[in-house]
Amino acid sequence: MKLRTKFLLFVIVLHGVALTLSWFVFRENKWLFLASELFILLSLWFSRSLYLQLLRPLKMLTQGAEVLKDKDFSVRLIKTGQTEMDALIGVYNQMLDQLRHERTLQEQQHFFLEKLIFTSPTGIIILDYDGAVQQTNPKAEILLLQLPRLLEDVQELGSGESRTLTINGVNTFKLQKSHFIDRGFARHFVMIEELTTEILAAEKKVYGKVIRMMAHEVNNTIGPVNSIIGSTLKAHTLDPAHQGALEVAVERNQHLNGFMRNFADLVKLPPPERKPLSIQSLLRHAAQLHEARAAEKNIRIHLEFLPHDTTVSGDRLQLEQVLINVIKNAMEAIGTDGDIRISQLQDAVRISDTGHGVEAPADVFTPFFSTKPDGQGIGLMLVRDILMAHGWQFSLETPSPGDTRFTIRFAR
Repeated sequence: MKLRTKFLLFVIVLHGVALTLSWFVFRENKWLFLASELFILLSLWFSRSLYLQLLRPLKMLTQGAEVLKDKDFSVRLIKTGQTEMDALIGVYNQMLDQLRHERTLQEQQHFFLEKLIFTSPTGIIILDYDGAVQQTNPKAEILLLQLPRLLEDVQELGSGESRTLTINGVNTFKLQKSHFIDRGFARHFVMIEELTTEILAAEKKVYGKVIRMMAHEVNNTIGPVNSIIGSTLKAHTLDPAHQGALEVAVERNQHLNGFMRNFADLVKLPPPERKPLSIQSLLRHAAQLHEARAAEKNIRIHLEFLPHDTTVSGDRLQLEQVLINVIKNAMEAIGTDGDIRISQLQDAVRISDTGHGVEAPADVFTPFFSTKPDGQGIGLMLVRDILMAHGWQFSLETPSPGDTRFTIRFAR
């Protein structure tokens, strides 16, 4: 039973009893009856005043509680003129003002956090209570398309754990999983940070220092040795065996000097001089450079172009060197009798061959790594550095035996 009903029932019963008693008083003393009736009327007036002073403010507070339940913090209660009730209403209004301020501040912080997550260069994946993906930012969506196994790696991580993931021996990502408390329960999120640029910069700094040191020592040695051998060959007449040995030594020194120059040129790779380039012209020229050598090995080079040409911004000399190295590797993988297809795709170029495939796809872009007995391990490293300097994506894969694909995706 509500308080209002109880109060009204109490007033009705009380005044009903008073009227009954006044009837008996009327039979004995009429003046006393009139006084009792006046008292009852005053009691009714006082009861009504008490109702208005107590129950109406309580009803107002009840309506305020309903407003709080609906999370509407814009409604304020009007003071009644009663000291006690006005003090309570003042506290209520102050609480509403504070709640409205806190909600506005929370909405601003939430908006800022959403904006920060959306524009973050770090991929962010927010999971629900069951571990399924609930929200991702644009960077994470791109990474999910590039890394099909990313969600599996995320599920294997525990809260607070991290893992480094390398794709195609080039792109390196750090996965870090953590959690926050949402309504009393733990929810997990994953941050995916690309470390490729930092790792490659540190790697290049290290091997650049080693190459410079090696080149310095080799040049300091080769110069005097060749000078001594040359003076000996001019000043003395030697038998054919000794003369041939010294000439071979000079030739090997020159090869060693050229070997070191290749490494030095790799370290000193200049920034690309970008100019508008025709993709079809670039591919056609790269194919022509290998036609004679390919014909000797019975390797057929096929050019596959789209109906329309594509213009990109890049360094022609550097990109030609990329295509030369990739086609050369394809020919070496085939050996003899095979096919190389140089295809123009939509915003991409693909060079595929029918060779034996990639033996170690995760390591082929590693500095100085080579599967060839006489390889120096700088060909694909140079390809990697040039393409990354252009900001282009690339991949090397063998989806099936006899089908190896090197794909370059360029940004216009």
